[in-house]
Amino acid sequence: MEVQPNIASTAFLIADPARSRMLLALVDGRALPAGELAYAAGVTAQTASTHLARLLDGGLVAVETEGRHRYYRLSGPHVALVLENLASIVPQTRDVPRKPLSPQAQRLRFARCCYDHLAGQVGVAVTQALVSRGALVETDDKRFEITSHGHQWFAGIGLDVAAIKPTRRGLARQCLDWTERQHHLAGPLGVQFMTVMCGHGWLRREKSSRAVQVTPSGWDALKAHLGIEGRLGTLSCEP
Repeated sequence: MEVQPNIASTAFLIADPARSRMLLALVDGRALPAGELAYAAGVTAQTASTHLARLLDGGLVAVETEGRHRYYRLSGPHVALVLENLASIVPQTRDVPRKPLSPQAQRLRFARCCYDHLAGQVGVAVTQALVSRGALVETDDKRFEITSHGHQWFAGIGLDVAAIKPTRRGLARQCLDWTERQHHLAGPLGVQFMTVMCGHGWLRREKSSRAVQVTPSGWDALKAHLGIEGRLGTLSCEP
């Protein structure tokens, strides 16, 4: 008899509102203590401990011990991918009034980490600019092909594409952005691209959030290299 994966048990773990909020708090790849996760989920420390034990048993999170403290993180990028994909298929209801986004939610929508690569409005705009300029080409298997021009473009900002080791899912992947409902650049290339941008000081990750700040030099670089101009909540891109 063929062994089938127990999808239902994993879906049950994610379906609980408190557990889903904990998982989303970890989707940028950071390790957080139980207290912070309890706060993110809006539950008591004891309840959070019970939820984390279930997530640990279910293979969705891993735990690291440092001294007397225990830090939890997602068990891998595959879990983050599932969470982002689930969030992206939530129905968009246009005729139902929605509560205005908080300042923090606006920052997350504008630019954030999707586990380890750039997401949000800025991530989508950057990806679309790379496609429109012929650096990336979308393929049918939800990947991006890096063109010869793309290799030159990335080299121009200090990123050697040939030195990046692809995974079994390829070098550059299309990740559906859960707030924008459009693709941003993921995969090993997406990870290294964000690393380079942070190294240049173009992007700055917030310490206590998944939000990412575009620095003044970052805006200069985005305009020079991709024709992108903007500020929080507003972006424009030259054709």
